[in-house]
Amino acid sequence: MSEGSKPKPAFYVAVLVVIAGLIAFAMLRCGSKEESKSAGKAGGTGDKIDLDKIKQEGGGGQAEQPSDQGVTTVKDYTFEPATKLPTVPGTSDYKALGKKRVVRFAINVWAGWAPIIYANGGKGPGKVWKDAKGGEFQVELVLIDNPVNMGDTFAAGDVHIGWATVDMLPLVVQRLNRDLRTMPRVYQQIDWSNGGDGIVVRESIKSVADLRGKKVVLAQNSPSHFFLLNVLLNGGVQPSEVKMEFTQDAFQAAAAFNANKDYAAVVSWAPDIYNLEKVKGNRILVSTATANKLIADVWFSRADFARDNPEIIEGLVRGILDAVGELETDDKKQEAAKLMADVFGLPPADTFGMLADAHWTNYAENRDFFLNQNNPANFERTYNTAYLLYKAIRAVDDKVPFDQIMDFSVIKKLGAEEKYASQKNEYEYKFTPVAADAIQQSVESEILTKTVVISFFPNSYDLFKKVKKPGADGKEIDAAYDPNVEFTVEEIAKLAAQYGAARIVIEGHTDASMRGIADERLVKDLSLNRANAVKEALVKKYNLDPNQFSVAGWGWDRPADPDDASNHAKNRRVEVKVYPAEAQ
Repeated sequence: MSEGSKPKPAFYVAVLVVIAGLIAFAMLRCGSKEESKSAGKAGGTGDKIDLDKIKQEGGGGQAEQPSDQGVTTVKDYTFEPATKLPTVPGTSDYKALGKKRVVRFAINVWAGWAPIIYANGGKGPGKVWKDAKGGEFQVELVLIDNPVNMGDTFAAGDVHIGWATVDMLPLVVQRLNRDLRTMPRVYQQIDWSNGGDGIVVRESIKSVADLRGKKVVLAQNSPSHFFLLNVLLNGGVQPSEVKMEFTQDAFQAAAAFNANKDYAAVVSWAPDIYNLEKVKGNRILVSTATANKLIADVWFSRADFARDNPEIIEGLVRGILDAVGELETDDKKQEAAKLMADVFGLPPADTFGMLADAHWTNYAENRDFFLNQNNPANFERTYNTAYLLYKAIRAVDDKVPFDQIMDFSVIKKLGAEEKYASQKNEYEYKFTPVAADAIQQSVESEILTKTVVISFFPNSYDLFKKVKKPGADGKEIDAAYDPNVEFTVEEIAKLAAQYGAARIVIEGHTDASMRGIADERLVKDLSLNRANAVKEALVKKYNLDPNQFSVAGWGWDRPADPDDASNHAKNRRVEVKVYPAEAQ
């Protein structure tokens, strides 16, 4: 600041008055964080889904002490699967392997299964696999597209291995947990959907908020359903505010959208979403090319089969991981596409085009998914999010904890071998820093806006500010000013991780309680510092790319509700806006 631009002494007096006023006002409203009062269930019932309740049920506790580590370190889960996974009682009840030990492995028509199709040399049991002890076994791939039929076949023991997306697992587990022998044991992530799933809308729909009151067609209790619920709630839209109509599968949903202009949107997958996009008046609102860590494909074993054949389980994990490494070259991808064409009954050109719809996960990415507690898009958080969403719409009842179906023992064991330990996570989008105003000027509208409330101590931008509060015994203790801040930051981290190829703008806002008294420049600086504090917490704890985030401070200029600008609790907030990665 130049000498000529320094503020006058009277200015400092005014600032002191402002600070004193803010502190006095804060004493009256300390702890008045606005909470949602309307708990409930949704999904055709008209009831409201309580996001605060979902966050609380998702786990956590009191705010942590501020960390002095500086750089995030990977924190692995410390429990051993053997201490968490239920013991499998009784005699096994699955189709016998036979002398050649043929494992029946269910798959569906999806690009993610290219590695095992390639590793197996096609559908039939021909290639010889090796188990952990060098013993031989074979694999027969069984094409079962309908997830209900797959679950029935799995429960009957006619297949030993099943397929699912992690978001489907709460539904799958609810059907299979009646018999501990059929309980799924998840051993490996196959892929992330990388553009294969998406929401196509009419051109009048500019953002998720525009879907209020509109008709959307999709397949119920499917990855499409999870995708839509997740997008709506992150965008501040209650599912009950959208008129959902369900079809038997995603292909029928795409056909209905194409035939009926009354539908404002459809949730489907490739190639239909790209064919629909080509029709004049349609566009893709969001796909898993942007929300690239939202839908994860995994395979799971029957619990009795895993108990009886741990060496085969390890052999499958190894064989698929090795195939992922081999499929890095175009000639191997062409070979895999030809094999897929035979298995799926599709032209080779089509199956080769499908390959871009999935990102196959290598060892390092599997380790991050199953073992890294700090990963905001790991198995635990993805599974818990799906459970809470499906519980809210009454699709599931009691929860089976994630650590009673996730078995990371093989992934952990392979980390002792250089062949796998040396691998790096290759699915990280590289961002260059871009200012928030440049992003917002380059696109017509954001994909969605997530509004969160963080109660900051007056004139402070310390997220983890401690204040004196009465303890259980009546004595004063140091406690977090906003006890929910850890939940809130985690919610933003999950959003940023799920939309791993999107740009995230964090906007800080203040209330207008001191309008006309406080200097507006100070107010805007405070709101910007608060947005930066959120960004710093995300980067520090969750090791997210700082260049993915841009910040802006709007002070009191943009009240949450212009017709209710004096609602100070509503206006003390942070808004997180998601923009396509090409925004700049």
